[in-house]
Amino acid sequence: MVVYGVALLSFCMLAGVFLGRLLGYLLGIDANVGGIGIAMLLLIFIANKKNTAIKIDASSKSGINFWNAMYIPIVVAMAAKQNVLAAISGGWMALTAGVLVVFLSFIAVPILHKLSKSKEH
Repeated sequence: MVVYGVALLSFCMLAGVFLGRLLGYLLGIDANVGGIGIAMLLLIFIANKKNTAIKIDASSKSGINFWNAMYIPIVVAMAAKQNVLAAISGGWMALTAGVLVVFLSFIAVPILHKLSKSKEH
């Protein structure tokens, strides 16, 4: 059932935000430090944990896996938007570094693809 996936996602998100704010407070920063990453790791850990004490039926497991798969791309897209806005306001050096990394990533994809094909044979 998708409802269990949403409940698990909500729990992980709240726990991640709380722990991120706590970590920021302990470091003396008035910000959430890594809360989304903590939530993502918590969601992955809980969704993949083999717990025999809790019996989850197939539809509930399907809902948990659905939200587990949806959460990471959504968070990455949100973080990418924030990084672009920070790069634009950060000046030419940040913008140049961002463009350079994207360019190098595009170059690396065919190279990695060729390397993986050569290891298969």
